Amino acid sequence: MAAGLNACGAAKTPTPEVVTGSTGATGASPTMDEAALRKKIARMLIVGFRGDRVGPNDWIVKAISEQGLGGVILFDRDLLTGESRNINSPPQVTALIKSLAEAAPGKLIVSIDQEGGKIARLGPSNGFPATRSQEEIGAINSPAVTRGWAEGMAQTLVQIGVNFNFTPVVDLAVNPTNPAIALLDRAFSADPAVVVSCATDTIDAYRRAGVRTSIKHFPGLGSANGNTDFEAVDVTDTWTRAEIEPFQKLIQAGTVDTVMVTHFLNKHLDPDRPVSLSHAVVTDLLRGELGWQGVVVTDDMQAEAITSRYGRDEATQYALQAGVDQLVFCNQAVYDTAIVEQTVDKVLSMVKANQITVAQIDRSVARIDALWPPR
Repeated sequence: MAAGLNACGAAKTPTPEVVTGSTGATGASPTMDEAALRKKIARMLIVGFRGDRVGPNDWIVKAISEQGLGGVILFDRDLLTGESRNINSPPQVTALIKSLAEAAPGKLIVSIDQEGGKIARLGPSNGFPATRSQEEIGAINSPAVTRGWAEGMAQTLVQIGVNFNFTPVVDLAVNPTNPAIALLDRAFSADPAVVVSCATDTIDAYRRAGVRTSIKHFPGLGSANGNTDFEAVDVTDTWTRAEIEPFQKLIQAGTVDTVMVTHFLNKHLDPDRPVSLSHAVVTDLLRGELGWQGVVVTDDMQAEAITSRYGRDEATQYALQAGVDQLVFCNQAVYDTAIVEQTVDKVLSMVKANQITVAQIDRSVARIDALWPPR
């Protein structure tokens, strides 16, 4: 492990460059086209929505076509209503994704949580094949079996138009009563070597299919006693350095597309803020010590672990100042059709207040665009 893990301190705010809005300011740097900047900011968002079909007047379509929303995330069920959300059948969801993609001026990220097993938005209930869990795959621990399993799911995603899967889970199964990981059969193993091997084969299968992935939940959620979706979780007394090993080895091997950062509190890493909002964790640890220079994406910014402590604007500010590139708003715990416009407004106000730089936004957009380099 990196020797500096224990040295990670309180959250820090980077010193920004001087930038201005579209009207400029005396003595400031050259003006930025505000409309263009708004679309860059929107490119950094992945948002959930209701509906199994969309038309040109739906808010999510307008967010894509007019505001430049970078991505959507699909769900089978709506958490608040208990009803079907985006996925009823293969033909239906294929048509839905086609409508969304056609509204986009560029590449639209169409994402999903299709880990396999209990965490699968596509399954027999909506006309898709059943899938094994990561726990089952890790117990077998066969490269051929892992590749075949991942290839099957990747091909399913490609057939309907999904190009981004928030998988694999590389948390260690070190707490058998963990309600977010072990009890849902989401971890390959408690052995880092098994996790790295299975994750490597999984990511490779998705890459060959053209689907991008995200290793999660940095810096390791396996020892937690709670679920950040529904409560504030503190792992200060349970988390160990071993939990970071799969992330470190996969990054060093060049295997990773993106890294998802979780929302728990670990006072050894940052005494004040959840790790997703921590400069000490995202920039100093993940980017600095582990050397990750690609996309960092948050877990759901509307999760209880965040909303119980921070308002949306405050959490957005801290996440971006921590060094995150993409913000995910699942629109499940709450449903907000103005989330894109309001989040863009907040980030733009940060730029004008010199709380974040245009250069940082440009770097984030460049990292996102690099996931699908032009041919």
